[in-house]
Amino acid sequence: MTGPAASGPDPAAGHPHEDEAIAELGYKPELKRTLGNFHTFAAGISYISILTGTFQLFYFGIAHGGPAYWWSWPMVFLGQLMVALCFCELAARYPVAGSIYNWAKKLGGPHIGWLGGWMMLTASMVSLSAVALAYQVTLPQISSWFQFIGDGTGKSAAENAVLLGTVLIAFTTLVNAFGVKLMARINSAGVAIELIAAIVLVLLLAAHITRGPSAVTDTFGLGQGQSLGYFGAFLTASLASAYVMYGFDTASSLGEESKDPGRNAPRAILRALVASFIIGGLILLFALLAVPDLHAQQLSVDGLQYVVLSTLGSTVGQIVLWCVVIAITVCELAVHTAGIRLAFAMARDNNLPAASLLAKVSPRFQTPVLPAVIIGLVGIGILLINVNQPQIFSVITSIAIIMIYLAYLSVTLPMLVQRLRGNWTPVKGRFSLGKFGLPVNVLAVLWGFAMSVNLAWPRATVYNATGPQHWYLRWGAFLFIGVVGLGGFAYYWFVQRKKTGVLAMHAAVTSGSDTPGDSGAPTP
Repeated sequence: MTGPAASGPDPAAGHPHEDEAIAELGYKPELKRTLGNFHTFAAGISYISILTGTFQLFYFGIAHGGPAYWWSWPMVFLGQLMVALCFCELAARYPVAGSIYNWAKKLGGPHIGWLGGWMMLTASMVSLSAVALAYQVTLPQISSWFQFIGDGTGKSAAENAVLLGTVLIAFTTLVNAFGVKLMARINSAGVAIELIAAIVLVLLLAAHITRGPSAVTDTFGLGQGQSLGYFGAFLTASLASAYVMYGFDTASSLGEESKDPGRNAPRAILRALVASFIIGGLILLFALLAVPDLHAQQLSVDGLQYVVLSTLGSTVGQIVLWCVVIAITVCELAVHTAGIRLAFAMARDNNLPAASLLAKVSPRFQTPVLPAVIIGLVGIGILLINVNQPQIFSVITSIAIIMIYLAYLSVTLPMLVQRLRGNWTPVKGRFSLGKFGLPVNVLAVLWGFAMSVNLAWPRATVYNATGPQHWYLRWGAFLFIGVVGLGGFAYYWFVQRKKTGVLAMHAAVTSGSDTPGDSGAPTP
């Protein structure tokens, strides 16, 4: 996040549409536009992170759905594509920081905006911890030297995961605190390495194929004896894909810091999602066709790490795993960055405690340092839960993804209502769905509801996989989201609602008696 220009020309000069769009939301264009096309694309694709998601969750899909779980990848892509297309229209019209929060506020009103922002902010902090745990899945397989605590089994694995994750979060906190340029350079370099490594991995796996494509129809006999049969097993396994393909909206969250975001942000959103689908889908497909033993137990325990090491050998395999470590790092950086922008956007509207401090931009680093530090500390705090309560942590991690899907619904559902009322008009000359807008929006809402229910379904295999069965773990999604959603909204309704309004230091400059743009409340 860059700060306001201390002097000289307006930082938004040369961007009249973006200037007007930000003013319509009640803000003055105070942030410097320094990020180019690849930076915004990199932000979206690094959040999705092809290598991080596939390497972290491949084992889950195989364990619960067999090789046929691969078909959940195109299924999730099509559903998320409907959501992304709606976001593209919004990004073209409102290229603004904290995009989900501001879009929900503009389309559904200040209450829906706050709830959507709160859900997304909470989920972002939990996701920060969840991604950090991926270090433990990869680094000790590169070298036992990275297993600082114990032998990597039982409690020692959890303790070591917390240690590695804490180091990673500390790194992303420092990078984000030192400014957007450093973050963008590291992120873009990391994404370039990840994309090259992912493409090379596709080619290497393709060169080692040992079976035909019919392998992806193998269900391993899973689901037999269950009421829904294999369909039920497939829905469970589909969580492995649903956990990966989100976060593409991050490309639009950099709207106030990007060059010509009204045109570039929609392109970045679509490119990030489509590239992730194609490359990730090919990695998963060729991994299933190349692994020496499709029925090996390690496949549903170690996942893609096992495939890479057993198929490509230890030397090439370790090089690939180092690229996965880089992918995890830039993914964590993108998650942290998106959380900071969301916190800044909500604080700018005086919608968080100590808002004036959270919305303050450091004159030295030109970034809101306090949100970077607080989000990092919360992420580390959540990590500590994993030491003695790994089941509860897995519940919260799963729920974080549900909350992101619900936050997306806080945008697509109000957008559908506005379309039906005839109140939504895409900006002329920019991205528009035209006559397809309504059916795409309907599909986006239906998909959001369906996948949220699927993610939250009280499955023992997801929410109470080991140890004694507890009803509060099985129903953890409903309980946790209920507490976070209702508790958070109660706080907003009784405390923060009375204070909401664009802070004077960030408010749009108006002439005469005109008031700032639709901010949900008058500027204090």
